[in-house]
Amino acid sequence: LLQQSGVPACDPCHLPLVTMLHCTRAAVSKVIPRRLVSAVASDAAPAGSLLKDVLVEQVPRKQAELKDLKQKYGQESLGSVTVDQCIGGARGVKCMLWETSLLDADEGIRFRGYTIPECQQLLPSFEGPGGAGEPLPEGLIWLLLTGEVPTKAQVDSLTQEFHERSELPAHVVSMLHSLPKDMHPMTQFSMGILACQTESNFAKAYSEGVPKNTLWEHAYEDVLDVMAKLPEIAAIIYRRKYFDGVVTKDTSLDYSGNFCRMLGYNDPGFDELMRLYLTIHSDHEGGNASAHTTHLVGSALSDPYLSYAAGLNALAGPLHGLANQEVLGWIQDLQKKFAAEGKPVNKDTITEFAWETLNGGKVIPGYGHAVLRKTDPRYTCQREFAMKHLPDDELFKIVDTIYQVMPGVLLEHGKAKNPYPNVDSHSGVLLWHYNFTQYEYYTVLFGVSRAMGALSQLFWDRALGLPLERPKSVTSEWIRGQFEK
Repeated sequence: LLQQSGVPACDPCHLPLVTMLHCTRAAVSKVIPRRLVSAVASDAAPAGSLLKDVLVEQVPRKQAELKDLKQKYGQESLGSVTVDQCIGGARGVKCMLWETSLLDADEGIRFRGYTIPECQQLLPSFEGPGGAGEPLPEGLIWLLLTGEVPTKAQVDSLTQEFHERSELPAHVVSMLHSLPKDMHPMTQFSMGILACQTESNFAKAYSEGVPKNTLWEHAYEDVLDVMAKLPEIAAIIYRRKYFDGVVTKDTSLDYSGNFCRMLGYNDPGFDELMRLYLTIHSDHEGGNASAHTTHLVGSALSDPYLSYAAGLNALAGPLHGLANQEVLGWIQDLQKKFAAEGKPVNKDTITEFAWETLNGGKVIPGYGHAVLRKTDPRYTCQREFAMKHLPDDELFKIVDTIYQVMPGVLLEHGKAKNPYPNVDSHSGVLLWHYNFTQYEYYTVLFGVSRAMGALSQLFWDRALGLPLERPKSVTSEWIRGQFEK
């Protein structure tokens, strides 16, 4: 980290380890970017602290910081709202506090200030140190909740806590096994977590009249319980719908590895893909439909079970969580069309096909993004994974060729604001490579992942005492009246 940060005329290897570890945050910040300081030394929490210990220390301080922010800047403007924004989905309107991630149009997502490549290098892996493999989602959850990069010991303690919290109530298991197998997996998934609401600590505490300033403690319990229970609910749905219904756990593994075993996969390569997939799909600011829905429902003091079930229903919409299967289908149709016509897959044939698609009034799926104006870093890390683990896969070769020519075609076409690939342009191909071919189910994987971001923020919604969300609506007649007086 010191070398990456450009520290001059100093070899950190010559410094005694104890000296490095006892550098104060202020001293270290002179030579290392502030967002990387916590990866070197943290004044906030000892390396062995458990997650709740860290949060108990942070909550009063964060509450005070938000109070100070409101007192100093509460009447300042964050910008005006145009009529286009009002009737166009509130696109770009800055009216929501979301602490866990921030999306930059040119740079992509940052999780608590860290880019995806930084997370890959800093967050602990299954092998141990960051960078030795894909980051463990437990490490990202710790980061999203606390803003701090955890140690491997802290991540392992969270893994164990998830395993201990994961048991499903008997009525939930029996309900899932009673559902029609042809019911959409996302419908089953939402029902499964909703049925677990009988276990809500938050709902019980609220009904008992606990002080509102302590509700965050009960929200914390629900948030971790929901995250812990989602993989088994998802696995039961998968095994019932497509196989024999048998779910086998392996709690000697991490969150992702155990999830893969429950799904019926025993491939270390697929384990690594699942770790990457769950990490990069976890959070993407608060304005997307699933995250915003979770936040909105939670603002009514609905418990995390109710809130995230609502978020899953938003994720199930074709404009949100179904994009990756649409991209995969488009790539496979392209492959079949070329094979039937005896065409090779190369830059020339892909370019010709792209123009046929665009001139026919259709879009190129997997390209463009509502906010991003550069290649989605979530796409880039999946491409790097493919180049490392499956460079000769035929579908990946097609994706790679599309990537080489499509931005140029879309730029020349002139209608796309962002001609670069997004996260959905790659994920389906990676899953397909490992014989995870039930693409109707892909959104369920997305749902397991998105809980990490949406529920981490939901914890802070309650810890910071954020109010019921209630934006002002207007009629089209009111708008017209403002300008035609």
